[in-house]
Amino acid sequence: ASLAMAETLEVGSAAVEALGVHMEVDMGRYWAPDEAFYALLRDKAAINAMLADIGGKAVADGNLSATAKAQKEIIAAFVTGEGREKKTGWLPRYFRFPFSAYTKAGAGGLSNTAARIVKLFKLNTTKPQARKAA
Repeated sequence: ASLAMAETLEVGSAAVEALGVHMEVDMGRYWAPDEAFYALLRDKAAINAMLADIGGKAVADGNLSATAKAQKEIIAAFVTGEGREKKTGWLPRYFRFPFSAYTKAGAGGLSNTAARIVKLFKLNTTKPQARKAA
């Protein structure tokens, strides 16, 4: 039943976001960047922000005028440790719970959903609900 439920949850839905936050899911234990991940990265501003996330502001600023392809190669070098300090356990913001985007444009509905879920969980943790007797 757990597998069937996991297979049917809609990616980017409020249910998935809420479960990920509540269960404190660490996607870094299950996912690592691969060729497909890098191929799907297209927004240069997001790629540069991702480079700052993994390599620091100085690295991102120093490569601001580099091509998106070159910046993705630098990100990959940090992940693998080939020519750069290896960043073990790095996880793009897109795969963290709660989700967050790299640019102000965000990810539309998913950013809004994540913000609502964070707010909901903050409300629940600051005002614990009384448990009903069984």
